[in-house]
Amino acid sequence: MVVSADPVGAGLVTSLGRPGGNVTGLSIQATDAGGKRLELLRAVLPKASRVAVLWNATYPSKAIEFRETQQAARSLNITLQSVELRSPRDFAGAFVAIAREKPDALITLSDGPLTLRHQREIVAFTTKHRLPMVSETAEFAEAGGLMTYGASLTALFRRAAFYVDKILKGAKPADLPVEQPTKFELVINMKTAKTLGLTIPQTLLLQADHVIQ
Repeated sequence: MVVSADPVGAGLVTSLGRPGGNVTGLSIQATDAGGKRLELLRAVLPKASRVAVLWNATYPSKAIEFRETQQAARSLNITLQSVELRSPRDFAGAFVAIAREKPDALITLSDGPLTLRHQREIVAFTTKHRLPMVSETAEFAEAGGLMTYGASLTALFRRAAFYVDKILKGAKPADLPVEQPTKFELVINMKTAKTLGLTIPQTLLLQADHVIQ
């Protein structure tokens, strides 16, 4: 596996350190990513105090990620609005709930079946309501979101070659610990920032792996 969100929760491995079966590889789980996204938002919106979080509640890994974001929010005196999705039918109600609360920003937790598949609808909603959004994967910034911060998928795919090499040389998957990401990417969409009337601090631009002009 190359980009498993929650290999333990999905039952693929017994634990990250001791997979215990015939599966190993890389996970995209990162314990401090939720807090980092809030810090990025605060750097652009110093007065932000209310942030909506759009996430797929059917994914155990996203529940973990939301709780970690919640914990970071408390330390930053930010109130979170949890907006849960379980199917594509939930988007209309989710958008109504977010618009009603008028948060200062939106965080979207990425997953394949829901948020990534419907990223254009999410970006269209944030554009209509002039809502700054931070997400995990670069696709959201490329589609028009303000910023993304998450594990580098390119680095994970490159690292997967290490596992292929080890296993082809006779190593047992059960003996190869699952690795968590070590390289993260920050992508900033300057077009969106200008549309929203936001100034991106130079220190943040210098940290960015990619700036969309």
